[in-house]
Amino acid sequence: MQFAISLLIIVATALVVYAIIKTTPAKPMVLPPLPATPYEPKLPDAPAALHWSDDGRFLVEVVNESRYQNTLKELAGDHGEQAAKVPYLATLVPDDANPYESAAVAVFLAGRMTGYLSPKASLAFRANLKREEVPDQITTCDAQVRGGGVWKNGRLAYVVVLDMETLES
Repeated sequence: MQFAISLLIIVATALVVYAIIKTTPAKPMVLPPLPATPYEPKLPDAPAALHWSDDGRFLVEVVNESRYQNTLKELAGDHGEQAAKVPYLATLVPDDANPYESAAVAVFLAGRMTGYLSPKASLAFRANLKREEVPDQITTCDAQVRGGGVWKNGRLAYVVVLDMETLES
């Protein structure tokens, strides 16, 4: 008798769960629309507060450049099969509006976006801006577009290196 009651409770519970599932189907989750174009900061029209230099050592590499490879290729110009090493003046812009990184620092060459400092380097760079009493200001440094040489029947990627003291240790 006790087995029959237990079985009856299990069957009744299963029927109730089934009825609940059938009468209130799951609604599909509505995702926000993707932006038409990826986020890219704008270069402000303001003078640079200061110019950084590390005596031509070019030890700081810009990251997130994969989507900027076509821009870097254009900036590198014609360099044949050898790797490019083209000088530029880089403009460093603290990017407080960046939806992905709260302390981002954008890097522009010839007025064109070319990448960012790494998250760790961005924090150190912003600390340097505060130390120099120019927080959130635009600054500049010398830069080079390097790479693009031929290796094993293909072209290497381009990179941007900056002439400023190392920001990561």
